[in-house]
Amino acid sequence: MGAFTRIPADTFEQIQTNAGILLYNFDPANPTVKDEDIICPTTGGVNARCVPTYSDLGEDVDNCPANLLELKNVDSWDCGLEFTSLGTSPKSIRLALGAADIDSNDPTHIIPRRMLKVTDAQDVWWVGDRADGGMVAICVRKALSTSGFSLQTTKNGKGNTSVNLTGHVTVDTQDHVPMEFYSTGPVQSGSGEEI
Repeated sequence: MGAFTRIPADTFEQIQTNAGILLYNFDPANPTVKDEDIICPTTGGVNARCVPTYSDLGEDVDNCPANLLELKNVDSWDCGLEFTSLGTSPKSIRLALGAADIDSNDPTHIIPRRMLKVTDAQDVWWVGDRADGGMVAICVRKALSTSGFSLQTTKNGKGNTSVNLTGHVTVDTQDHVPMEFYSTGPVQSGSGEEI
């Protein structure tokens, strides 16, 4: 085997496996999952994105090399999660709609709204397994559905709802990127046993 035909010794630890789950609440320091925090079943996996948009202050400067690092700025970040939901609970439909309410008099009734409220956005977590028994977790801050509700049905099949959640900053968090990441090895219990 050649000197450059090899992989890192910790490759197994780094590999993320399976589709993971979407959660309304999660604490990476205490990685337990409550059933009521699971947002919905999904199909086809989950796509997480955190993509910067740059401006280049040197692009119109004579004799300036292209992509001069010192003259590049990060203008914004597009952060979010895209997935196909199989869930039709009132909470998952409301999440897909974005600006909507669950009727306080009839919890089976979801009402889209013309006006957006700050409270329509909420933190959403994706958490997946690592091959070593650890986890990878992503939190989208102030996630809001930006693609609306779209249900596709099929004969003899399952209805699919496409959901695109986009993270947002607020007046109080203007300097923050609305996505955070965690990657940890197997969690140890107080007795030293892996959970």
